[in-house]
Amino acid sequence: MAKTGVVPKKKRGPPPTGKGVQVGERWHPSELVAIDAWIASSSDKTLTRAHAIRRLVALGLKAKAK
Repeated sequence: MAKTGVVPKKKRGPPPTGKGVQVGERWHPSELVAIDAWIASSSDKTLTRAHAIRRLVALGLKAKAK
């Protein structure tokens, strides 16, 4: 008689990196237009919305600290 065993299910997606906390936000169309305009005016043409938002938050926090 053949041995039968339980086969564990594979997890979906890449393994978690454990870096940072994911934050979900909803943005109004006018805010997205402003963010996209800021990206277009940037010298870095590979900038994504996520990276742009992080940079804008960092700039806002620096300005607040001064």
